[in-house]
Amino acid sequence: MKLVYFLAVCIIINFAVDAQTLKTGTTAGQVLKINVGPRAIGMGGAFTASSGDISSLYWNPGGIASLTGSEAAFFHANLYADIKHDFAAFTTNLQDIGNVGVFVNVLSMDEMKVRTIEKPEGTGELFNAGALVVGLSYARNLTHNFSIGFNAKYINEYIYNMSATGFALDIGTLYRIPVLNELRIAASISNFGTKMRLEGRDVLVITPSGAADGNLLNSNMELDQFDLPLVFRFGLATDIIKMEDHVLSLGIDAIHPNDHTEYINTGLEYAWNDLLFLRGGYNSLFEEDSEKGFTFGFGINYKIGSFLGLKFDYAYQAFGRLNNIQYLSVGVKF
Repeated sequence: MKLVYFLAVCIIINFAVDAQTLKTGTTAGQVLKINVGPRAIGMGGAFTASSGDISSLYWNPGGIASLTGSEAAFFHANLYADIKHDFAAFTTNLQDIGNVGVFVNVLSMDEMKVRTIEKPEGTGELFNAGALVVGLSYARNLTHNFSIGFNAKYINEYIYNMSATGFALDIGTLYRIPVLNELRIAASISNFGTKMRLEGRDVLVITPSGAADGNLLNSNMELDQFDLPLVFRFGLATDIIKMEDHVLSLGIDAIHPNDHTEYINTGLEYAWNDLLFLRGGYNSLFEEDSEKGFTFGFGINYKIGSFLGLKFDYAYQAFGRLNNIQYLSVGVKF
C-alpha cells in the first residue's frame, strides 16, 4: 500500500505538469532553474532520490526528512556574463513534528549603464537587475521508508524600475525499498504557482489627451504575464557498493520541464569513511540545444566531536560555449 500511495502521488504530479502548455523559453522566474548545491551539481544533478543533504530543499524537499539535528549552509557561484548566484539555507529537526527549514535564493549582477538611441554610450544613469526567492520548508517521515516534503516560495524579479512578484509551491516524495543496498525512488514537482507580470514606472506612457492643446494623459501599459518554470523530476538512486568505509552511490533523474525538452541527469558519488567524497556526472543528457555537460566535484565532511560537523563542497560544470562554472559551499551541522 505504501508503494501504491507513492506511485499515485507521482502520477498526480505528472498530470499536473502535463496540464501546462509548453512555451519554450517564455517562462518567468529563471532563477528557479539555476541548480543549487555543489554535491548535487557534482553528481550531474541526479539528486532527486538522494537524502541527508540540505541542498535537497531545492531538488526534492522530501529528502530533508532524514536530516537530524540542525544544519546551515551557504552556496555561491559566479555564473556566466558576470552573474552571481547565492543560496543560504537552514534546517532543524523537531522530533515527531518533522523537519522545518528556511532558505534564501539570490541572483545578482553588477550595475550597468542606461543606454538610449540618442545616447548609446550611456546617459549617466545606472541600473541593475536580479531576483530574490525566499522559502519555507517542511518535511517528515510518514513511515520508516516513505517521506514527503513541501516548499512555499515568494519570488521577486526586478530590472531598472520594474519588478514582478509570484508565489510557488514544491512537493516531493521519497520511498526506500530494502533491495540493492536500499533502492530509493523519488519524485518532485517544483514551482507550481502564480503567473508573473512586470510592473513599475517604466510602463508609464504620457500621451496627448485630445481634449485640448497641451493636455497630457498618464497611462500604464499592461504587459503580458508568464508562467513559472514548472519542473517534474523522477529519480532513482542506490548504493552500488556499501561497506563500512567505502560507499559508491549511483543516481539517475528524468526531468520534464514545461518550457523545454525532457532530459536525463546521471551521476556517481564515492564516499570514504564518511569524510572524503568524490563525484562525477553528466547534466542535461538528451536536452535539445543544451550547453551543459560533464560535471565533477569533491567534498569534505569533518566532524568535531560528536555534536559538531563542518562541510565543504566544490563542483565544476562544463557549459560549452559559455564559461565553465565552479560552485562552492560551506556548511555546519550541530
